[in-house]
Amino acid sequence: MVARGLRALRGALRGAAGSGGRRLSTRPARVPAADYQDAIRTLNTLQTNASYLEQVKRERGDPRAQLEAMRGFLERSGLQVEDLDRLNIIHVTGTKGKGSACAFTERILRGYGLRTGFYSSPHLVQVRERIRINGQPLSKELFSKYFWLVYRRLWDTKDEAQANMPAYFRFLTIMAFHVFLQEKVDLAVVEVGIGGAFDCTNIVRTPVVCGVSSLGIDHTSILGDTVEKIAWQKGGIFKPGVPAFTVPQPEQPLEVLRDRARECGCPLYLCPDLDAFEAGTRVLELGLAGSHQRSNAALALQLSRTWLQRRGYEGTDVLQDVLPGAELSAQRSVPLAPTFCPSDAMIQGLRDTEWLGRTQVLPHGPVTWYIDGAHTTSSIQACVRWFRQAALNEDKPQDGSEVRVLLFNATGDRDTAALLKLLLPCHFDYAVFCPNFTEVSMATSADQQNFNVTLENALTRCVENQKTWTRLMEEKGGPWLPAPLEVGGLLQPDPLREALLLVPPAERPLNSTSLVFPCISHALQWIAQGRDPHLPIPASKVGAHPHPVATSGAVLLQEAATIRVLVTGSLHLVGGVLKLLDPMLSQ
Repeated sequence: MVARGLRALRGALRGAAGSGGRRLSTRPARVPAADYQDAIRTLNTLQTNASYLEQVKRERGDPRAQLEAMRGFLERSGLQVEDLDRLNIIHVTGTKGKGSACAFTERILRGYGLRTGFYSSPHLVQVRERIRINGQPLSKELFSKYFWLVYRRLWDTKDEAQANMPAYFRFLTIMAFHVFLQEKVDLAVVEVGIGGAFDCTNIVRTPVVCGVSSLGIDHTSILGDTVEKIAWQKGGIFKPGVPAFTVPQPEQPLEVLRDRARECGCPLYLCPDLDAFEAGTRVLELGLAGSHQRSNAALALQLSRTWLQRRGYEGTDVLQDVLPGAELSAQRSVPLAPTFCPSDAMIQGLRDTEWLGRTQVLPHGPVTWYIDGAHTTSSIQACVRWFRQAALNEDKPQDGSEVRVLLFNATGDRDTAALLKLLLPCHFDYAVFCPNFTEVSMATSADQQNFNVTLENALTRCVENQKTWTRLMEEKGGPWLPAPLEVGGLLQPDPLREALLLVPPAERPLNSTSLVFPCISHALQWIAQGRDPHLPIPASKVGAHPHPVATSGAVLLQEAATIRVLVTGSLHLVGGVLKLLDPMLSQ
């Protein structure tokens, strides 16, 4: 029955999406003197050139094949692996928090007057966010310049033996190296894409220092289904003689990291808690909210200090006195890194760090958006702690009319049921599910197009997530469960009325207060009910839905003194939400 509803939805969307619903041809476009959008559209053709993840699965049995392929692409682009040694790289991997740790590290070192490069993934709104100079995304002009430089070289060197182009992520990694070298950065902070050992960023031979953030379960089809297997992959970035630091880990994965380090002659250290750096009454203020960010900040302090030491920055501003403390970690298997007094630049850097889409709060009138791209069990747990504390600290409406809404999506091979179960303690009044498409038409933003995911598959996943949530709510019960209503359903645009209509309900359980929308825009409009001044009010009345859940929910949202919305489950979902809530991010 769900399939029938999806077929109806697909038919209705086909007309609305126009050409945006078509798969982009894998035939590389003619190389024009092009603008940014032309560059992005051409980059997107590499998504279908052979899925990067499928390449990883095929090649993971032989890491040399993976890295040799990357080396070949790099050489065809005009660089040698040895050229990357000049970038003074800080290489960071992990399951949770590696992007935040990189952001802290980059901001600290920028505070020393150093010219920084920062390569991260995924992007939230625009692809150029992945490649930053001095904390700022590459300009559209520079992105276009370097994109076409690298693309032409790779295209012109194709022959019968080398007929392929690198996939999306590999291409951007090569392009980032070109940017950092030609823009003459003093250092580059490089975040691993997936794993470590077989990741294309691991072509780097001699980073200055390496880091490992918190480990957990993610990308199991590629990295393995246990934390120990994943730790083995992450430890693949260790290099002989290059110091590495890890945040505290469970005992067994920590032992795997220790063994990987010993195998290659890498000195590995365990980061002390941030408390150890807060001597006396000093409390280090972090630009990123949430207690889980403290371990990321501690890792960043070690990475930045070690980089400064190894690159000869001997000023008193940089190297501070080591505080007394134990030399061995409590876990004994890995020595504890020294504790030191952070310099003023380090303290300021931690305070000034910004990293969009992570524990971010956007107060928009009566609607407050809590945005966090958590997508693993451990990061969702941290997200729940942060959200409950943040919501608790806000002023309560005098009449008590507060509505809590969850906006959720999850992709890939993640255990959605496990993630949703962790969100139950937040006591949401409504759960809203939608794909990661900003609009119904996928042609609206080339930066956010994903040709490896079809609309039908994405919506099927959303319906499955809705069913899972309904089941979990029924099993849990509780005083927050709203009065019985017919289940919310799959909402779709009616081309004739330009209003949201419901796919005919079929075999749906009672007592559900969940809804599925075909895109992020429609979901946000229903949640906000015209009360968010940053969201455009649609031509049709946002509350005019024929379904009881949509209609009754609209009334509650319109009358509530406060609406608190948690957006989580996917960084791609977060990116689409930020694009709509803060249009300046698209400029």
